[in-house]
Amino acid sequence: METVLITGGTGLIGRALTTALLNRNYNVIILSRKINDNASMRNNLAYSIWNIEEQTLDANVIASADFIIHLAGTSVAGKRWTRKRKQEIINSRVNSSRLIVDSLKNIPNKVKAVVSASAIGWYGADGLTPAFSEASTGKPNPSSGGEGWGEVFEESDPPAKDFLGNTCKEWEESIDPVTQSGKRLVKLRTGIVLSKDGGALKEFLKPLRFGIATILGNGKQVISWIHIDDLVQLYIKAIENESMNGVYNAVSPNPVSNKELTIQLAKSRKRFYIPVHIPSFILKIILGEMSVEVLKSATVSAKKIVGTGFVFNFPTIVAALG
Repeated sequence: METVLITGGTGLIGRALTTALLNRNYNVIILSRKINDNASMRNNLAYSIWNIEEQTLDANVIASADFIIHLAGTSVAGKRWTRKRKQEIINSRVNSSRLIVDSLKNIPNKVKAVVSASAIGWYGADGLTPAFSEASTGKPNPSSGGEGWGEVFEESDPPAKDFLGNTCKEWEESIDPVTQSGKRLVKLRTGIVLSKDGGALKEFLKPLRFGIATILGNGKQVISWIHIDDLVQLYIKAIENESMNGVYNAVSPNPVSNKELTIQLAKSRKRFYIPVHIPSFILKIILGEMSVEVLKSATVSAKKIVGTGFVFNFPTIVAALG
């Protein structure tokens, strides 16, 4: 059996990915800063400690890996973006990548490919709210009667000149040198991940317990999203498909507005709800600089990943929210 080494494997995506890989009879090794006493133990699952600050890890895990999936990075949500927090976000990504790069350079290994997380934070705001088609290209449909359409971002577009754009740029550049060691490199710029086990969806659900469907700002901002099961399958495709190389947007072919997502989520829970708009100035007070991101409209194309033959199990928000 082939072995997949996962950094950040104890997070939301890492847990789902680990389960899927084990079910496909891969050996999985999870690199983590510490090993939880309640960590799941299976015959083909192992854990290993690494220290990003000290740039150390067990050479044996590099030597035994056939593939590396690099997910490690401090969450951009949950805390205000103070100067210290911003540096933590960047350092966690850049320094963990550096450790992977140096390890592959200095430790004899058989690694065939590295698949690294990135994010659609690479892109800036699209400017306007698109009217969406159900087409698999993820392109807006100007004939569908919506309010206009903004720029649709593709993989070749440059990074935004803001905090997340710069973070993603440094993040991707920090893992790029693995190609100098002869490794195939795939980078997945991931949208908002929808999972019943946590993440963004958990935050959307909280006010629904009280019958309130909270729409952020005017609700017109576009959310480029992906169901976690599709994201997991994209990672697996990236290690198994040798023709995949470079950057791919990991987003559904059908983005939605914040209002559409919120209302559809409320409907899927089959509860009474009252739509309530949270004004932009309130979000700015609560979230600080991070409010720019929750109010930003970003329409991101899925055309390239669809072109690989990948088929989404959850291509629409209705399917994703069930």
